[in-house]
Amino acid sequence: MSRSLPELLSTAAVLGAGEAVAADRLVSGSPLAKVRNAYSAADGHFDAGIWESTPGRWRVRYTEHEVCVLLAGHVRLHGAGEVRDYRAGDTFIVPAGFEGDWETVETARKIYVIYTP
Repeated sequence: MSRSLPELLSTAAVLGAGEAVAADRLVSGSPLAKVRNAYSAADGHFDAGIWESTPGRWRVRYTEHEVCVLLAGHVRLHGAGEVRDYRAGDTFIVPAGFEGDWETVETARKIYVIYTP
């Protein structure tokens, strides 16, 4: 079986225009999110790419598992009565089933790796 060599996942990728968070999920601010999905598995269960957001806070409900490598900025997750801060250089996992708020405190950029069961 022959497969092509992997593409470079550039941390400096140009992401294009941002998208506003849906009004029904918005808690505060007016964040714009940008994304460049660099890889999707043929079975639809695995994705990886670069994501960036300006400050704001919104409700999230994860149906997928996500590994986040924060390249720049500051984000805060609110859930289950806890608050956790993550800053550039931090790597963290958001498990499927997490419900809470994602807050971008300072414009943030991350590499994401997502597995959808």
